[in-house]
Amino acid sequence: MTRGKFITFEGGEGAGKSTQARLLHDFLLARGIPADLTREPGGTPGAEDVRGLLLDPAQAWNARTEALLFAAARADHVAQLIEPSLGSGRWVICDRFVDSTRAYQGGGGDVLDSEIMDLHRIGSGGLLPDITILVTVDPEIAAERLAARDGDTSDRIGGKPASYHAAVGDRFRELAAQEPSRFVVIDGSGATDEVQARVQKAIAHWLGETG
Repeated sequence: MTRGKFITFEGGEGAGKSTQARLLHDFLLARGIPADLTREPGGTPGAEDVRGLLLDPAQAWNARTEALLFAAARADHVAQLIEPSLGSGRWVICDRFVDSTRAYQGGGGDVLDSEIMDLHRIGSGGLLPDITILVTVDPEIAAERLAARDGDTSDRIGGKPASYHAAVGDRFRELAAQEPSRFVVIDGSGATDEVQARVQKAIAHWLGETG
């Protein structure tokens, strides 16, 4: 059995990555490629419970507690969904993965990247995606999208200060520069179908392998 491909989508709030992940999933299914769409934190019942804790505005977790909770949710997600799907030959499209922890709790918080990756090795065997699609947009566009989506409400992490989200964006760009063989940076501005075309181009070499 050929192992499936593991594709993750990353980006700051309002980048449009969730939409692009869904569209890619639909595209793969239309081509007859078995694929699962999932998200982090979440993807399994236990991890979804942790998601509720992490995003609850009433909670006041610090960055280190967040990193531990994300690692716990991810360990269950990998064991219960991601690895079984990949092992059975299915592709997995995941909206956020460990690089979000590296950007949010590392870049936006004070957790060392080495500490985050240590947790990832312990909990999830150090699993990394075959490709990580980083969707980027100008802050003004992101703000407009968030206003249209959330109005005056946002979750605990999305509602953090602009300086925090700027640091997150900087860290995402650093990670992409450090790991160019895994990351593909996609311009998320423009029409949704135009962005999706860029995403599909990024994985075109794999599509040829499937037929």
